[in-house]
Amino acid sequence: MDIDHIFIFTDDNGKVADELVDFGLTEGSHRIHVGQGTTNRKFYFDNFFFEILWVHNEAELKSERTMPTGLWQRAEFKSNRFSPFGLCMVNADDTEKLFEKAFKYQPDYFPQGLEIDILKNEHQPDLPWTFRLPFKGQKHHENEPTKHLNGISVLTNAIFEYQSIAQDTFPDHFKNQDNIQFIKSTRHWLNLVFDNRKQGKKKVFEKLSLTIEY
Repeated sequence: MDIDHIFIFTDDNGKVADELVDFGLTEGSHRIHVGQGTTNRKFYFDNFFFEILWVHNEAELKSERTMPTGLWQRAEFKSNRFSPFGLCMVNADDTEKLFEKAFKYQPDYFPQGLEIDILKNEHQPDLPWTFRLPFKGQKHHENEPTKHLNGISVLTNAIFEYQSIAQDTFPDHFKNQDNIQFIKSTRHWLNLVFDNRKQGKKKVFEKLSLTIEY
């Protein structure tokens, strides 16, 4: 299974993304998720993109359409025990078993009939809010910048640290995956490994609960 993108919820209107720019990442496009109440800043790489997400309209986020997704609980990560991370998988045949009991979400910003499959992980909220888009296969972002001053190029591993709150079979789906790992920990944390650590460097972003190794 491959990663389409990963998001991190923040609560400072996306200002923390400036730290990623200062680190040497080239910022890509941004968008408002119409009707969902969220907006973002994005960073693109050769095989996925990274999204800083925040709430810009709480009424939309807690609307009749969006509230059942549980996304609002992720936005309140500082006052509850929910993980701020979102994991979007590439929609491919090898994800069918993972999403066989998914919640169907029809966002306003997609045409009618194009639904997002969501695993809210509400019974073990320290795991990421996991989803796949209705579009099959890896998307190509020809108009987005993928060259970065620090030389980072390809995501080779994403490691999610999570606190064990309840028994859940979700991590079992990833046991044989080389590029996605779940590790029990005392914190919510995301470790992104690029280019198999060929530069031998590491950067920690405390405000994002993120470590980048490259």
